Amino acid sequence: MADHQKRVVVFPGTFDPITNGHLDVIQRGLILFDELIVAVGTNPEKKTLFTSNERVELICKVLASNHPDVRIEAFAGLTVDFARKVGAEAILRGIRNSSDLQFEFQVALTNRVVAGVETVFIMTKPDFAFTSSSLIKQIASMGGDVSALTPPPVTEALMNKRSGITSSDQHLEEID
Repeated sequence: MADHQKRVVVFPGTFDPITNGHLDVIQRGLILFDELIVAVGTNPEKKTLFTSNERVELICKVLASNHPDVRIEAFAGLTVDFARKVGAEAILRGIRNSSDLQFEFQVALTNRVVAGVETVFIMTKPDFAFTSSSLIKQIASMGGDVSALTPPPVTEALMNKRSGITSSDQHLEEID
């Protein structure tokens, strides 16, 4: 009998911040793959609210204890290079609507031709079809309640950012 080779997938994004929609894709991706790497990337075209370290820390708070088959890693550069480096057989992408599909389809074909890396698409649940990190940040910046769209640590971090509390300030408060 042949040894079962671990099936690894990379789920890349800026995750600024991670949303309940992202968590849905992660949970369903784990059904298809043995290990899922949440790859927290840096996109020079995007202005982020949270630093790379803060985004990794938030994702760890949300996922680490409940998902032993999930790794969280920051990376810079091309997603396909990162995927090859970690031995992933595919890239996982969530699709919310036809606009996502059109863009992601073009990227997936390019990744396959240029780097030989496949892409697996998971359609979002209808509950998350409108959810985007940008929209969540906009709502939170105006004092709106995003708790239905984000996990509790993210909701708290967004409220802290709005009130000017950094994660190091919060850590100091917890020590007092």
